[in-house]
Amino acid sequence: MKLPRREFLHLAAGAAALPAVSRFAWAQAYPSRPVRLIVGYAAGGGTDITARLIGQWLSERFGQQFVIENRPGAATNIATDAVVRAAPDGYTLLLATGGNAINATLYDKLNFNFIRDIAPVGSVIRVPLVMVVNPSLRVTTVPEFIAFATANPGRINFASGGAGGPDHMSGELFKMMTGTNMTHVPYRSLAPALTDLIGGQVQVVFSTIPPALGYIKADKLRALAVTTSTRFEGAPDISTMGDFVRGYETSQWYGIGVPTNTPVEIVEKLNREINAALADPKMKARLADIGGTVLPGSAADFGKLIADETEKWAKVVKFSGAKPD
Repeated sequence: MKLPRREFLHLAAGAAALPAVSRFAWAQAYPSRPVRLIVGYAAGGGTDITARLIGQWLSERFGQQFVIENRPGAATNIATDAVVRAAPDGYTLLLATGGNAINATLYDKLNFNFIRDIAPVGSVIRVPLVMVVNPSLRVTTVPEFIAFATANPGRINFASGGAGGPDHMSGELFKMMTGTNMTHVPYRSLAPALTDLIGGQVQVVFSTIPPALGYIKADKLRALAVTTSTRFEGAPDISTMGDFVRGYETSQWYGIGVPTNTPVEIVEKLNREINAALADPKMKARLADIGGTVLPGSAADFGKLIADETEKWAKVVKFSGAKPD
């Protein structure tokens, strides 16, 4: 039977709308079962703590468990690959970090393209790094350090918690922007790097704030500058690197991502709750305890941060010639 044109168009429009209506209803019911939040680091560190704080908040708000799953290894690539391969249904999330932006260039061959295969949901926090030196080094400011390094090319060893990490790349960015010549000494983690810095085996480390702050307050290490554009509230007397090196800014950041093609309604629902968490005074205080400054914003805002960071670190990786461990 041939339908009148008007009736045919009406039925066709109704049929086309069905998937959208169904998808919206599905998103409204989300989550109806436990959700995995995959972390690319072992339990106990700042990354893991951030995931557990956000996971607990989401569990309470949604009435479903957000289960933290630690999958350390390959500088977060194992965890990221697991999320990329998961169904795009909102039940597998990734705690994305600044390391993901570095890895895009650091690794020649990855099974995924982070920007293409992971959709941003929302940023959570930014954690400053701090440039610390052994007190025996006769410098008290960044300009004095630059002058000393310039006068002694290749004689300064800067340590990191591993090749290609944010602490390593922060040092390489410093070299690139100041023209200083320092030798990189990679360790398995920041803890032994800081121990050797205190012992005088190396001269400088670009450390995340939490593991270094106790040593700074005990005068075992001297802080020259934090790497963010604003001062760190937990140690406001420490200058910013940008006060001395124009345009220098770096930090470790954390956010939530999902597999590409996850319904936008689910992304928006998660983003609203993450931002609600970041506006909560108790949550802000707990995140501040691990050195974090909250980064509220839209999924698009987080996507821009990822894109900008990926572009920035690509230049630094190529400058340094860094290779993964």
